[in-house]
Amino acid sequence: MSHSVSSARYSTAHTPRPNRASHWSEIIADAYFPLNLDFREPLHFNGKLSRLGLGAVGLSRLTSDPARYERRARHIKQARDEEYLVTIPKASAVEFRQMGKEVRCEPGGFIIERGDEPYRFMYARPNDLFVLKVGKSELSERVHQPDRFCARVFDATRGPARLFTSMVEHAQHNADGAGALAEETLGRQLLEFLALALTDNAPSGEEAATAVRAGHLDRIDRFLRANLKSPDLTPDLIAVACGISKRYLHDLYRGKNLTVSQQIREYRLLAARDQLTAGVRGPLSDIAYRFGFPDQAQFSRVFKARFGRSPSQYRAGYAQPRATIRRP
Repeated sequence: MSHSVSSARYSTAHTPRPNRASHWSEIIADAYFPLNLDFREPLHFNGKLSRLGLGAVGLSRLTSDPARYERRARHIKQARDEEYLVTIPKASAVEFRQMGKEVRCEPGGFIIERGDEPYRFMYARPNDLFVLKVGKSELSERVHQPDRFCARVFDATRGPARLFTSMVEHAQHNADGAGALAEETLGRQLLEFLALALTDNAPSGEEAATAVRAGHLDRIDRFLRANLKSPDLTPDLIAVACGISKRYLHDLYRGKNLTVSQQIREYRLLAARDQLTAGVRGPLSDIAYRFGFPDQAQFSRVFKARFGRSPSQYRAGYAQPRATIRRP
């Protein structure tokens, strides 16, 4: 997922009262995705929203009078991408219902909403919300089975979750106009901190076997990411480092419908992609060798097969500055 709009601002302040409800619905659909909206006082409704595109992440701040938002089956049928919204309420509580779960999130917490499942989201008092829009593929690269974290309230008053929400607020206040490279880097950092916050708060109430498998996969993922540059990164080394048998390691990945070697290659390709989007210069062969590819030709071939562009084309695409677009 890519966000072409670097910066945009919306408001109902100058919208004629009879049109405010429909205007806000258009704003929400443009910033997130289509939803059904209900308002306590449609003619007197006020709302404003600012948004930033940070590479693969969309970041917005929404302040408005009370409203109810519903994602329905007909909206999902029209969706092209699977996405999540991470919502951080600052002024008042939000109520959220999805997949048979109903939660209330007070300021000091955050929740995750699946865009590919119906849901209902509302706040009964004026609110100030920070919202992160993340593609499912981007989050799945960093967290095993991210759907298991949806419709839960995360405590953001301590640990990695507090760091994540503080970073979101800081980015919203200071990132606009920082430049394409800084925006790309910040978007990746937000994803990494979100992943840390989620894995630090593993869901309770899951069956023991599922929780154990998820725990092993999270630990393996952390080990892989920390050792991608090692030429000795093999299933034998991973199994020993993570305290499991090689047979069990392969069983874990059969459950993910891929092999251990495929996972290693995927993470190396993702790391190489991040290097290219971060503006790292130098020969492409250096990046290939750095992440365990025997030669540049093989690296270019598998990179293009994965991302649809060669490494040189990918780097050239991120070397172009993006214009900042502002809307009233």
